[in-house]
Amino acid sequence: MKPGVRALGVAESFTDDRSTIAGAVVRADRVTDGFAFTDCTVGGTDATDAVLELTDFLDREDVQYLLVSGIALAWFNVLDLTRIHEGTDRPVVSVTYEASDGLEPALREAFEGPALETRLATYRAQPARERVSLGDDTVFVRNVGLPDAEAAEVVRGFTPGGGRPEPLRVARLAARAADQFRAAAD
Repeated sequence: MKPGVRALGVAESFTDDRSTIAGAVVRADRVTDGFAFTDCTVGGTDATDAVLELTDFLDREDVQYLLVSGIALAWFNVLDLTRIHEGTDRPVVSVTYEASDGLEPALREAFEGPALETRLATYRAQPARERVSLGDDTVFVRNVGLPDAEAAEVVRGFTPGGGRPEPLRVARLAARAADQFRAAAD
């Protein structure tokens, strides 16, 4: 991957009923090239809209990929990767870090009725996870807009060491810092 290729990493942090979502533009050579912030409701259904708002605010034509940390931000606020792909005209890659049987059992424990059905419908519409080896680490990737093999190469290209792609690592740090700042200001 060429050093100047850029990805927008999206990660979140929450301590109350609002989750801070950070976007970090990071080049493949690990240079951070921009930040944006928004928020979404913890336990809500507005995370997809928040990610789209974040990308609209950044308005970066040079970003080639959108990497998202997880599939459900802010306590089961499930992302619709296809809607994000269509709204940004960029490939979207969701990265998770642990093997699991999926979110359905946890969703069923936490929600019922229409709240459950909405989340299940969104979750079931997402592509399956694919295992991606990163040296000694393994991540699990869902993607829209790329063949699976190319999505794996994007993840590897943005992961210089360890099991977390650099745009997601930087976005997570930024989200935590912004969340702590907001909590201290309240």
